[in-house]
Amino acid sequence: MADKPKKTKSDFEREAEQEQMGVVAEFVDFLLHNKKWWLIPIILVLLLLGIAVMFGGTGAAPFIYTLF
Repeated sequence: MADKPKKTKSDFEREAEQEQMGVVAEFVDFLLHNKKWWLIPIILVLLLLGIAVMFGGTGAAPFIYTLF
């Protein structure tokens, strides 16, 4: 009786079995590995602008408009 050869997992299969990272963790990992530190101020400004737009549609709108 011949034994079947054991399959070894490829790198792709091993990566697929690992637990997936969240968006923020993946972005931080990208910044650390690629040293794209200049992206941090751009992302922060976009987040602050998004928060201001979000609050612009609520009861806090009169206070937001005085900032601009």
